[in-house]
Amino acid sequence: MTILIYAVLIFLVIRFSVTVFNFLSNPKLPRVVKHHHDQVSILIPARNEAENILELLVSIKNQDYADYEVIVLDDNSSDNTLGLVEKFCLNNPQFKVISGKALPPNWLGKNYACQQLSELATGKYLLFIDADETIKIGLINSLISRMEIGNLTLLSVFTNQTMKSIGEWLTVPLMHFILLNLLPLRLVKLSKNPAFAAASGQCMFFNANHYKENQWHERVKHQVVEDVEIMKLVKQEKFNAEALLANGLIYCRMYRNLSESLNGFSKNLLAGFGNNIIILLLYQLLVTIGPLILILNFNLTLLVLPLSLIVLSRMMISYLSGQHVLINLVLHPLQMLFFLIISFISIKKHIFKTSTWKGRTIKTI
Repeated sequence: MTILIYAVLIFLVIRFSVTVFNFLSNPKLPRVVKHHHDQVSILIPARNEAENILELLVSIKNQDYADYEVIVLDDNSSDNTLGLVEKFCLNNPQFKVISGKALPPNWLGKNYACQQLSELATGKYLLFIDADETIKIGLINSLISRMEIGNLTLLSVFTNQTMKSIGEWLTVPLMHFILLNLLPLRLVKLSKNPAFAAASGQCMFFNANHYKENQWHERVKHQVVEDVEIMKLVKQEKFNAEALLANGLIYCRMYRNLSESLNGFSKNLLAGFGNNIIILLLYQLLVTIGPLILILNFNLTLLVLPLSLIVLSRMMISYLSGQHVLINLVLHPLQMLFFLIISFISIKKHIFKTSTWKGRTIKTI
């Protein structure tokens, strides 16, 4: 027990140090005033997104960039996604929609949709975004400026998360918590080591020539966490890449209730740990179960340090991710409980091959 307590404390100090680094380095996408005029292809895979897609399209239409095309791929939706987008395109010539082809073997749906979209794109830059997002004025100019300054091949942005239900607040903040508590985000760009790889498929901005030469979605066609795998490939091939926080320039409402959140996060979580059940369980032991053991075995005086580190970490991460600090502090114990639940669901899905998303079975290879 003593060894476990020391291990938990050491890991907590390490994670706190990472959080402090992220807080001080402030890895947010800088807003710019410069206006660019490069053609940008905005590529949107959409499957059963009738509830979300129009809000995104209107936000694109209302932003401050003129040189763009928008291509929506309807990925065999069973709702009215295709009809809604077709109607919108009639009065907006920069927008068009296509119907996706049948999903081939060994491909995951989103990866194949992105591959098809890339084949139709004509822009200097490719911006892949999800249908449940909205973009704000300044996003595209800021993305291009950052690409030019860093001579980047890929810039991925972790979007600000919109949360309206208690189920979302209990789960969605975990995404930024894990990211900013474990990885010094600036090292994605500063280190050439592919181990320092992070990316969000909700916003992937590519140099089009490099993308088409390397066909990155095709090369990760069966990967569940394709965004991180693409970032690793980009870095392995010695291209420059960066991952930043959205800084209020793009928002996403990933899920709308607890059930959607549990299903959505559990399909990705274990894959994010390399489908290694032991590593995920060890992480849970140190991050979720370990602090509980500290509380049960330590006196109040000895608890001051770990509790202070946890509170300060949540405050810094909430600030960086644009989330409500007090809500995350109050809900932290319950968020950790649901993190544990999501982990067990993810392990179960992996073992019994029962993971599904939007009506499709997810087969990992």
